[in-house]
Amino acid sequence: MVRAATVVRNTNETKIQIALSLDGGPVSLEKSLFEKMDGDEHATQASSSQYINVQTGIGFLDHMFHALAKHSGWSLIVECIGDLHIDDHHTSEDCGIALGMAFKDALGAVKGVKRFGSGFAPLDEALSRAVVDLSNRPFAVVELGLKREKIGDLSCEMIPHVLESFAQAAAITMHVDCLRGFNDHHRAESAFKALAVAIKEAISLTGSDDVPSTKGVLR
Repeated sequence: MVRAATVVRNTNETKIQIALSLDGGPVSLEKSLFEKMDGDEHATQASSSQYINVQTGIGFLDHMFHALAKHSGWSLIVECIGDLHIDDHHTSEDCGIALGMAFKDALGAVKGVKRFGSGFAPLDEALSRAVVDLSNRPFAVVELGLKREKIGDLSCEMIPHVLESFAQAAAITMHVDCLRGFNDHHRAESAFKALAVAIKEAISLTGSDDVPSTKGVLR
């Protein structure tokens, strides 16, 4: 079973396309939004098991999606052309939505997977916890305690909103908390890494075809 999806989401504010494979391996887009690579390799990584290339136009958002994909075991391409001349809101929110859509499509019916996942991730002095339920009941509680106005070109208020937008579109329940830490970069990155660990567990295959619910359905 190939758990992969491609999503194209175009609005008057953003043009986004995503290719996602939940189990790594090769991924590709039919045609890039960009005529050529701009040489910025900060969110690009290729190995024998994963390919990751994130280009949202917002460096710290690229970094967070890169960390999420890497530690979830995904292969991921994200391309976005957004109205950054206004601010970072539409690009950040819409990338979260589109990634959630791709995740939901790639996962398919919630059966034969663990459904629940939890993870902790430290980054120096920061420690975050994430708990995920592939519930088809979209809900997110995100408490990161960020204090700065921006990290790079990404507004700190948008960081929890990206996670909330992802959870809504992915139709999952998600709790993400930064438990300690004083550096906002570390707090945010540890949160995305903890979420990756939790998602990796939740989507892991059980070897059966059972629906992991007493109701017999998750839809």
